[in-house]
Amino acid sequence: MSQFFITGTDTEVGKTYVTSLLLKYLVSKKKKALGFKPIAAGAEEAFGELVNEDALTLMEAANVHGTYEQINPFCFAPPIAPHIAASRVDVHISKQDLTNKLADVSTLGAEFTMVEGAGGWALPINDTDFLSTWVAEQNLPVILVVGMKLGCLNHAFLTAQAIEASGAKCVGWIANQIDPNMAEYDANLETLKQRLDFPLLAVTPYSEEKAKMQVHSALNSLLGV
Repeated sequence: MSQFFITGTDTEVGKTYVTSLLLKYLVSKKKKALGFKPIAAGAEEAFGELVNEDALTLMEAANVHGTYEQINPFCFAPPIAPHIAASRVDVHISKQDLTNKLADVSTLGAEFTMVEGAGGWALPINDTDFLSTWVAEQNLPVILVVGMKLGCLNHAFLTAQAIEASGAKCVGWIANQIDPNMAEYDANLETLKQRLDFPLLAVTPYSEEKAKMQVHSALNSLLGV
């Protein structure tokens, strides 16, 4: 079983969109794929429980399924920093909790599990710990989603440095074109390709109608498909 952690250069850069495309790509290759969103803030009540739209998107894209609580064990109503949202309802998220929840979904029979983070790389989960520390301790290979917009170079390089400093390994990055009018898109993409020390796995061009992903050979090599 292969597990990957999907992080982003910031919040709202398309982690869920890209993760769902990765899941759909694996499904198209006849692989058993599961999405796991351990922490989410920003939810509404449905069927007697809080549900997060991003987590539901991952569940729809996957072909291995668990209960909602298994896929998104820590879900909070307000769209604020998760550790603050948790404290408001007297919930404490620990690294051991996350380990236990990952172990739980690992029993569902997936060949690939895509673990989507929340916000950016340096996300607090409580008063002392970061989600990134847990990722490094679990030895989860990291895929970085770069939201292609003005400022993405700085965000991408700083995030790459932080991933390396944490002891985690970034195995590749995906360029997600979130701004259709970004000036010098191609030049920015080329700068990232030249200066990031891990391969470009795919590009997701901006599209209002149909989700699509331009897969590079490095992604197929990484996933073994």
